[in-house]
Amino acid sequence: MVLEINPGDIIKLKKKHPCGGYEWRVVRVGADIGLKCTTCERRIMLPRSVVERRIKGFVKGG
Repeated sequence: MVLEINPGDIIKLKKKHPCGGYEWRVVRVGADIGLKCTTCERRIMLPRSVVERRIKGFVKGG
C-alpha cells in the first residue's frame, strides 16, 4: 500500500537530523520526496521507498 504524502505535510522520521530535529516538511512529491528540516531549513531529496520505511508518523497535515 502506498502511503498518502502531500506537499505541506509535516512528518516525523525515526532518525534525527544532525541539527537535532526530527520533523520535516514535505516540499515535493513524486518518485523522490523533497523534505525540508523544520529546525535548520536544510533541504534533502529521498526516494519514496526510503521515506516510507523511515517515517514514524504525521505531525500535521498540509
